[in-house]
Amino acid sequence: MIKRVILLVIDGLGIGALPDAADYGDADANTLMHLAETVDGLSVPNLEMLGLGQIAPIKGVRTMVQPNGSFGRLGFASPGKDSVVGYWEVSGVIQKEAAKVCSSGVPTKIVDVVEQLLGRKSIGRGLSPMGVMLRRHSMEHMATGAPILWTDGGNTCFVAMHESLMAPVEFQQRCREIRKAVKDAGMLIRVVGQPVIGGHDLLRPQVGRKDYVSEPPGVTMLDVLNRSGQIAMGVGKIYDLFSGRGFTKAFPVASAMVAVDEVIGMLNKMPRGLICASLDLLSEDAGQSATALHECDRRLPDLFEKLRLGDMVIVTGDHGRDFSLPGRTSTREYVPVFVTGPKLAQGVDLGSRSTAADVGQTIVEALQAERLPVGESFLDALRLG
Repeated sequence: MIKRVILLVIDGLGIGALPDAADYGDADANTLMHLAETVDGLSVPNLEMLGLGQIAPIKGVRTMVQPNGSFGRLGFASPGKDSVVGYWEVSGVIQKEAAKVCSSGVPTKIVDVVEQLLGRKSIGRGLSPMGVMLRRHSMEHMATGAPILWTDGGNTCFVAMHESLMAPVEFQQRCREIRKAVKDAGMLIRVVGQPVIGGHDLLRPQVGRKDYVSEPPGVTMLDVLNRSGQIAMGVGKIYDLFSGRGFTKAFPVASAMVAVDEVIGMLNKMPRGLICASLDLLSEDAGQSATALHECDRRLPDLFEKLRLGDMVIVTGDHGRDFSLPGRTSTREYVPVFVTGPKLAQGVDLGSRSTAADVGQTIVEALQAERLPVGESFLDALRLG
């Protein structure tokens, strides 16, 4: 019997273009394969042992004769390619429509709301990765106090403000008001308030990012687990992506490695339920992305050593983030899924799943909660015998 599930979602962990990727301009996307080629091979022996090499050919990653985990890949039935789309579908919510409010930049109507509620003219406003926007506009931002705006091309507006120009508490309150205003106007789904620090020519993100998101439009695994009396802990931004709905408690973290530490620490204190953690490892810098993946992989044995009978670990992603394709912030891709735990079957090929909602259905079945409206559980394939 499964008593605890640990779900680790690595942001942007794409492993090849989805069938409809060409509709998003992402027909050639393959985050892990292209990252590995750029850095002359990845060194992720623990993901390798879970079956990464069985899913796709990746430079530096071996195909194991007998993986010690089960493996497969997840598709996405919802339109879109951002974290909201990905995390919601993993939890069991498939959206039918996803209008791209910010497909070519932050629209004027949203710019007007931001400027009104922050009391300042803005700069940026384009479709771009965060690092590019901070480098491009750092001097002007520090000189004028103008907030930096940008988008990922979907339904998210990012707002950056240096902590010396506006107190972080006030800044986040204003971002909360922005999200409410654009929601009331029938626009947007997420506003991200990103505090920044650093000098005039080297701005960098600061701890304290907040994602302001509408609640999911359907029943999630968190909802049904909550109704069944299960504990559900959210580590990192995952709590914000569901507006806290269904979670028992939130644990904000400063980095992906701190999130891993938090999860490992919880295993000594939490006897049952679900631990969900978001791990933001990939950036537009290939070297930094590879280093972060390597470091995360080296921490996995620390987590596995803490597992006990009745535990199940699932490692997956939310979308792709193939920065080898110019101008991309996220990409329309499959993501890998790995499952391991004491007394669970090893070396099972879970195949190519048509929807990431299969993960949510598997989790609620494992923890003996009611079925979700969508998704097919793969729990039977993980049982020994």
